[in-house]
Amino acid sequence: MRELADITPVKWDNGKIAWINQTRLPWEEEWKVSESIEELASAIESLEIRGAPAIGVAAAYGIALSAANQSEAGSMKDNVLACYGRLRKTRPTAVNLFWALDRMLSKFRSLEASDAPAVEIREKLLKEAMAIHSEDIGANKQMGRYGNGLIKDGDTILTHCNAGALATGGWGTSYGIIRTAWQSGKDIRVIATHTAPLYQGARLTMWELKRDGIPAKLITDNMAAYAMKDENVSMVLLGADRILLNGTVANKIGTYGLAILAKHHKIPFYVAAPTSTIDPKGRKIPIEQRKPDEVRNILGKLQITVRDADVLNPAFDITPSRLVSAIITEKGIATKPYMESLAAMK
Repeated sequence: MRELADITPVKWDNGKIAWINQTRLPWEEEWKVSESIEELASAIESLEIRGAPAIGVAAAYGIALSAANQSEAGSMKDNVLACYGRLRKTRPTAVNLFWALDRMLSKFRSLEASDAPAVEIREKLLKEAMAIHSEDIGANKQMGRYGNGLIKDGDTILTHCNAGALATGGWGTSYGIIRTAWQSGKDIRVIATHTAPLYQGARLTMWELKRDGIPAKLITDNMAAYAMKDENVSMVLLGADRILLNGTVANKIGTYGLAILAKHHKIPFYVAAPTSTIDPKGRKIPIEQRKPDEVRNILGKLQITVRDADVLNPAFDITPSRLVSAIITEKGIATKPYMESLAAMK
């Protein structure tokens, strides 16, 4: 069995939260450690912590942290509610954030209602956050086993953005499936888009591919059609930040275009995400609009257009279910009609 790199991007560290600063990759593996909820929130907003499942894990630890140093029930409640409110405002699209926060708040309220002492509340909130983290890794690995069945020896897989260990509790969603296939001995090849505007495919996915020893080529986003036509792409496989029950998918900007290209070239278009990414009540997905300078400049270092260029910078786009071949989750592979298959998983 092939060896893979061990990456845990967010973790509990002796009463504090530690995370790898993903804005510094691949040049530097910088770890940050903090006991400040505001620093955690800023890390999520600035994409030091990113990826829908990883944001959920970080948010869960944030709630545990907000209660960690409180010995009075009243002040603990104030801290937990303040943390809950602040973290909900960090990023609007990825549903895992809200799922994890709601789960942690529900746990807190049940403990509070039972008149549990402060020390028990602190311990059980941390235990719940650690359970969310552990469950995410387990879900990713199960997803990998299901998705591996779709990959054949010799396949070339085109992926977008980063849905690897860095984006999760520590294994990966769509990239976790690629890792599973590679670990099982399949000889596969990956084509990764650089993923504008922040090059998360170039910086992060290629970093993970290199560490895992998986053969890969990097392309710019506008080379995808060429790759599908001339590079024997077997499938498009990527993650998601929110999935509606009807199979509508929100993912990194550029996903919709890839789905259209895959349809034209008759290539399967697969989405992989844990069931915590499914929004069972959603009808409309909010799209985060990010700062114009992320497009005007290359990672804040080099200006590439006129200084006052008007910019459109959505972080995500929406892919309709008719373009999605299947959705891979830890509970199985959902196929059309998604209203039935996804509802059964939720």
